[in-house]
Amino acid sequence: MVIVGAGMAGGNAARTLREEGFDGPVTIIGDEPGVPFGRPPLSKTYLRSEEDLTGWLVKPAGWYAENDIELVRAFVNRIDTDKRRLELDPPNTIEYSKLLIATGGRNRRPQIPGVNLEGVYQLRTVADCDAIKGAARPSSHALVVGMGFIGSEVAASLRQLGVAVTAVFPGKFPLASVLGREMGETMAGIHAGAGVDLIAAESVERLEGSRRVERAVLKSGRSIDCDLVVVAVGIEPNTEVVRGTEVALDNGILVDSSCRTNVPDVFAAGDVANHLHPLFGRVRVEHYNNAEKQGTAVARSMLGSDAPYDYLYTFWSDQYEDKLEYVGHATQWDQFVVRGSLAERKLVGFYLDHGVLKAAVGLNRGGDPELEPDSEMAQAGRLVASRARPEPAALADETRDLARL
Repeated sequence: MVIVGAGMAGGNAARTLREEGFDGPVTIIGDEPGVPFGRPPLSKTYLRSEEDLTGWLVKPAGWYAENDIELVRAFVNRIDTDKRRLELDPPNTIEYSKLLIATGGRNRRPQIPGVNLEGVYQLRTVADCDAIKGAARPSSHALVVGMGFIGSEVAASLRQLGVAVTAVFPGKFPLASVLGREMGETMAGIHAGAGVDLIAAESVERLEGSRRVERAVLKSGRSIDCDLVVVAVGIEPNTEVVRGTEVALDNGILVDSSCRTNVPDVFAAGDVANHLHPLFGRVRVEHYNNAEKQGTAVARSMLGSDAPYDYLYTFWSDQYEDKLEYVGHATQWDQFVVRGSLAERKLVGFYLDHGVLKAAVGLNRGGDPELEPDSEMAQAGRLVASRARPEPAALADETRDLARL
């Protein structure tokens, strides 16, 4: 078994192969130092030097050798699916019986003048995070470009470190493309209340400085002095490794419900996989929880299981003292129903599309759907899983038990 990608999905696949009794050779190929780990602390507690990464390792470093799993630090130059062979850099050749592509994604880097100046950062690796930590002095001014989840979490962490923060983003509100107008407006209030200068519906035209970034010039012509810039404008899947093969691509690597590609004995999981979900259809998900769970599921598929990967997606985000929880998957909806209070920033919100509940979000309320099976968010997840059509008035009614809807 060969796994290309040493992130959360690849690491959990290797762990599961051994836990399920596979005793043949397992090789993980990755280009980052260290062992597979979860990235969420990089924008939160690790960035603020409140936590190291020990608790986020899939397994401790010594476990891999103890379980006869080889970690190879290399790039994959080419995959020959006919000969079942990988060509690596540094030069090496590895043959496989079954192959998992878990290469994740890479940060989008906007093609604007000045983006390569010193002091312009992106966040994906431990080294990226360490560089931002080194530049984030309390007297400094940071510009955050993009207010999706990574941008929002970085902005919050920098403010908690005493850094002045200006955020520039194309939408009307932070996170509006995922959470909608009502939640986006609420999150904007949280960031503004913490001192973030939010510049909505704007973009960076260029970055200026003699060697190190000194200012950003926006499309409107406005100039913003800054000591560092964190660009957080999303990721794109790392599919280059299978180009030139017959593996089908479309916004990632296309896989069926069991994480199998169209090429025999080639699988994909994690951020790179465009998965045929039994409930939500074709979805490519870029969250830690999915990479963890899908890594486990794909290992079982590699061992011959035909069980569909039907995980009901969940994710969370910590920003300041506020906590978001999300369950389900909604890219479009025609009604957003609130149980609780947007004004008080304590609510569970429900996303309905033509009457069908597609997803729910909790802000400082609802509990963790993964860890608290009787919580409001877990109950909402069960409604999503059953394709329920609850009455909006009942969802909003605090006296109605979600479990009985």
